[in-house]
Amino acid sequence: MKIDQFNFAGKKAIVRVDFNVPLDENGNVTDDTRIRGALPTLKKVLADGGSVIMMSHMGKPKGKVNAKMSLSQIVAKVSENLGVDVKFAADCANADAEAAALKAGEALMLENLRFYAEEEGKPVGIDKEDPAYKAAKEEMKERQKDFAKKLASYADCYVMDAFGTAHRKHASTAVIADYFDADNKMLGYLMEKEVNAVDNVLSNIKRPFTAIMGGSKVSTKIGIIENLLGKVDNLILCGGMTYTFSKAQGGNIGNSICENDKLDVALDVMKKAKENGVNLVLGTDCIIGDDFSNNANTQVSSVKDIPEGWEGMDAGPETRELFRNAIKDAKTILWNGPAGVFEFDNFAGGSKAIAEAIAEATANGAFSLIGGGDSVACINKFGMADKVSYISTGGGALLEAIEGKVLPGVAAIKGE
Repeated sequence: MKIDQFNFAGKKAIVRVDFNVPLDENGNVTDDTRIRGALPTLKKVLADGGSVIMMSHMGKPKGKVNAKMSLSQIVAKVSENLGVDVKFAADCANADAEAAALKAGEALMLENLRFYAEEEGKPVGIDKEDPAYKAAKEEMKERQKDFAKKLASYADCYVMDAFGTAHRKHASTAVIADYFDADNKMLGYLMEKEVNAVDNVLSNIKRPFTAIMGGSKVSTKIGIIENLLGKVDNLILCGGMTYTFSKAQGGNIGNSICENDKLDVALDVMKKAKENGVNLVLGTDCIIGDDFSNNANTQVSSVKDIPEGWEGMDAGPETRELFRNAIKDAKTILWNGPAGVFEFDNFAGGSKAIAEAIAEATANGAFSLIGGGDSVACINKFGMADKVSYISTGGGALLEAIEGKVLPGVAAIKGE
């Protein structure tokens, strides 16, 4: 069922949103992007004359109640955004009374789903190597089904609108869909946009296609890098993984971050890029610091000749130009992961250069997709969110989708 074709009049809709938003030390929301992203779906339910039950996780409480991760802290911000006084159920697994009392046009938020281990469906307090683990896992699977069934009992229909968790087979993102027939479960507007954006990048490629993969570790990106090597024309690898590639080629990297057990993987990526005719763009110079802080002393260095006691913190001027040249003429662009320690203003220049090049290419007709927490934070920090085609709310989900994996949260709705 498509959300546009569904009439929520007189119905209670339980909507899986991703309200795992950043909070300050006083529990105030510091970035409400994810809340705003869910508004079209939530407002559609209310405008039709339905009532909405929002469910989400926050943080990683590992099946235990933790006041610092309580969704009660964001109720006021959600109410402000939604324009409705949102009610709150302090126990997501025992919210029958609150759900039953909901009237048309009203909204309810359930407490953090992950206060129950059943949400993630992983046995707690038992090691995977323990002989009893298998039985514990099977038992937890049944408990997860019961938990999902309970959540489903609050509503007449289910809407999955949390792309950031769509790659997890959790109670609220996939298992719950089993308790609704095909006519009463659907993707929300945000999910539809995310799925379409990924399809646009992978199925409707306009060339040249440039992908930019940043971040500290090759290991977390190897699957997507290998998948992209069969699709892209230019692949920029930047951020901390630069130094793993540099060391693999015999460079001196000082105190820079490096995965010593992935040096052979780095060389293999270089070999595959060559075999596939992909222009692999690696940094040649970097801004180095003598301390991991914004106020460190800095200098420009070759990525293969960093002095001891110094570490690579950002892409250097020559590297930024290489990046720009690989981006400016692209017609399809994917960016995941920064070029340096962008949180420190003095080391944000490389990431900003990438953002500016993407904005320029987008203005010239490219389709640009930005995804992953750090890249989104980057583009927002530089005030360029409106200069790219699409910003994805999902990090891991986006990467798995681009890697070609089926997302459980999508498959559960589509019956795949």
